[in-house]
Amino acid sequence: MPMSTPARIARTPLANRLAPLWLAFLAALVAPCQAQLTYPATRTVDVKDTYFGRTYLDPYRWIENLKDPEVAAWFKAQATLTDGILARIPGRDALVQEWTTLDKLKPAAYASITYENGRVFYKKTLGGENVGKLYYRQGWTGEEHLLVDPAAYKAGVTATIQSFVASVDGRLVVVGFTSGGAEYSELRVLDVDRGTYLPDTVALSAGAMGWTLDSKAFFYDAGKTSDTKSLDFKLNRKCRIHRLGANVSADPDFLSNESNPELLITPKEQPEASIDESYPKYVIGRVSTVQRENRLFYAPASDAGRPPLKWSVLCDTSDNLVGGVAFHGDYAYAVTHEGAPHFKVVRTRVAHPDWKHAETVLPEDTDTIQSIQKSRDYLFVTYSNGIVGKIVRIDLATGAASTVPLPARGTVGIGCPDWRSNRCIVSITSWTLPTTLYDYAADKGTFAKSIFDTAVSYPGFENLVSEEVEVTGHDGSRVPLSIIHIKGLKLDGTSPCILTGYGAYGISLSPRFTILNSVALHGVVLATAHVRGGGEKGEAWYKAGFKTTKANTWMDFLSCAQYLIDKGYTSPQRLAGTGTSAGGILISRAITERPDLFAAAVCNVGDANAMRLEFRPNGPGNIPEFGTVKNAVECAALYEMDGFQHVQQGSLYPALLGVGGWNDARVPAWLPGKFVAAVQNATASGKPVLMKVNYDDGHFTEEKTVTFKNFAGQYAFMLWQTGHREFQPAN
Repeated sequence: MPMSTPARIARTPLANRLAPLWLAFLAALVAPCQAQLTYPATRTVDVKDTYFGRTYLDPYRWIENLKDPEVAAWFKAQATLTDGILARIPGRDALVQEWTTLDKLKPAAYASITYENGRVFYKKTLGGENVGKLYYRQGWTGEEHLLVDPAAYKAGVTATIQSFVASVDGRLVVVGFTSGGAEYSELRVLDVDRGTYLPDTVALSAGAMGWTLDSKAFFYDAGKTSDTKSLDFKLNRKCRIHRLGANVSADPDFLSNESNPELLITPKEQPEASIDESYPKYVIGRVSTVQRENRLFYAPASDAGRPPLKWSVLCDTSDNLVGGVAFHGDYAYAVTHEGAPHFKVVRTRVAHPDWKHAETVLPEDTDTIQSIQKSRDYLFVTYSNGIVGKIVRIDLATGAASTVPLPARGTVGIGCPDWRSNRCIVSITSWTLPTTLYDYAADKGTFAKSIFDTAVSYPGFENLVSEEVEVTGHDGSRVPLSIIHIKGLKLDGTSPCILTGYGAYGISLSPRFTILNSVALHGVVLATAHVRGGGEKGEAWYKAGFKTTKANTWMDFLSCAQYLIDKGYTSPQRLAGTGTSAGGILISRAITERPDLFAAAVCNVGDANAMRLEFRPNGPGNIPEFGTVKNAVECAALYEMDGFQHVQQGSLYPALLGVGGWNDARVPAWLPGKFVAAVQNATASGKPVLMKVNYDDGHFTEEKTVTFKNFAGQYAFMLWQTGHREFQPAN
């Protein structure tokens, strides 16, 4: 059994422990920006974990306790030092202004378009607006009405609409409000016609899941503790049902390990329930972790008001179904990787589901299935080859399949808000093509300019080009690499380059437009490595960067870095790498494996301490993706993917910027923070190693003012260290 030795921390008066931190950052602020920095003092502790006969040192374990005043002061000292340095990089504020100016050119951005009882609901963010607002129309072409402006929700708080779910009759909307990048919200019920909120209020929920068919109750997420930093916060969560006007504290437990012991729901699985209006006979229950394979149940919708329900199994994880499930007639349709690494579409009878002998509706293709979506008469299957997408339309009456001719090339998506019709909305985007929405009449096969017109042209972007290449990896695998740069770029190694990677959960870094790519207009090469662990090449590509094969993720990244250098796009003195969230594994291991390849790196809200991932609030739910130290083989793999554990004293590490969100419930700030502390105290390169703390952010936020400043700081840091002339401090 794994054994852990308790931490032995020498306790001294708090004032004595904090004094060195403040003295250190004050001394650093008065020093020239490029001089040798004096970092906040970071003490070490004698903590050792012994797993399966091997001992692992963790001298910065104390930093994990974000509630400790000493830890909070350490982060504050690091943040103050970093903020002072980033503020002196001249190009940072110019980038914020550039993106703000470009953003004002947008006509609007639309999200979560839904249709209920003749009303169209959607979230719209105008160009130049900080956050989006909730609107509705009576009919597709009716007059637009503003429903919710989150700025007016609470005085003195920059609120955002995290989620909304309209009732079946279209008269009510459950709105989830949050702030500061927090991912859990306060739920309020809005009367659409009166424009007023009902008394019903649910605190700290991941959101509403759907309404009952009578529009008198809704399902929502609930937990046992309100402490988002507690290790128990994401354990033993419940799906509750709230009937309007009832006491929220007495809301029945609809689906959970407590109310449904027969389903063997583990503490780490998150339960949810909803009713598909197009298939109202059943309520569908789901319990999940980050594992992609579905675990679904179903029960008569007529029993929804009388929990606990008697659930039947619709599918288990062993059935290898991924993504959503669509219902039509007697059948349930789903995507599976069973015998099909690029996925196929199958169906089985709802009354007696048998996925092992399911009928193949659409066989495996060379491209990879991304999702399925249903309208009244058709099933749509979205594909991608990693760069360009396509849509296949299946006639549910005849089974005939045909490829939909699209009006543009790029990453595609389709949504069908009104299940009673065949009216759908198709989105298309690419690295250089702003996201464009089209109205698609599926029964006629025709496209038209959408009522949600998003067409826009950004000055200068016509001078950018994108290239798609494949790089030979360390083991001969062909790794896709996307490269964006200005036309006429000289391949002489003098261009600064920012290389991004991710590689987890089977998520594809499909081409998508962002105004942040305007940095390429400044002569910067932007590259995206489609490494193993992602989904660009299907299930096998994903599993080739998973647990014991995870090393392929950062090795692919290093192969792409070497390609960019060899081909003259950049040089080691001009190359920066960055990884976000699970991409923290990629970037922390890339620079500990090959520090000589990079001038700078950013670990953005990154998982840089893999052996401690399961000891964060959402850690247990991520064990299916990364593994557990309680298993000998997985423990060894976690050590290999742990950047913190691979920091070596005296190594010449590149400049490093760690970024943490103080309100981050996914990747707490101590994960990048411990990595920064280790590199600060180990590097011999003399290059800056900084920790940026966003106290107004979580894992991410909708707020543009926060997002633009955050990423402008990251880009400015990398471009400063890669020698870009616009980002060099005066000193």
